Amino acid sequence: MSEGARSPLRDVEAVVSSRLYWEDLPTGTGFETPARSITEADVVGFASLTGDFNRLHVDCEFAKESFFGQRLAHGMLVASVSVGLATRTLVHQLIENTAVAVVENKLQFIKPTFIGDTIRVRIEVIETRHTRNPQRGITIFRRSTINQRNETVIESTVTYLMTRRQDNPETAS
Repeated sequence: MSEGARSPLRDVEAVVSSRLYWEDLPTGTGFETPARSITEADVVGFASLTGDFNRLHVDCEFAKESFFGQRLAHGMLVASVSVGLATRTLVHQLIENTAVAVVENKLQFIKPTFIGDTIRVRIEVIETRHTRNPQRGITIFRRSTINQRNETVIESTVTYLMTRRQDNPETAS
């Protein structure tokens, strides 16, 4: 590599060591996660882990006769996978050191998710606001979990308490 050329690895290291603060995520900021299919193993593992053996999830014959005509993935399983997908995004990785806490998580189950469905999550900052502590701010994300038919299956809002930039005049001591 020539003397003046930058190493791509150095660029990656710079990104990995970067942080996003409250001020870096204005309302309207949006991004999307990778996709992932919900598998039979996911449903069985979730039922075993939680003890939720509702027949709509684990009994093929029962589910065939139901309103849905087939087995459903647990809503909380799909919500959990959605959170996992969100954590895989670069934005989430860059707020891991500046997010103080998840303050609230609201879920609405819009449509069922079936075994074999592939989901992804569209994420948008829908609100930011100051807190009494000038070193912190609130960021509210809307997470829309979408299936392969582009249908929303879960709509959620997640409220984060986040660190503000220390070079911000409001946070200076």
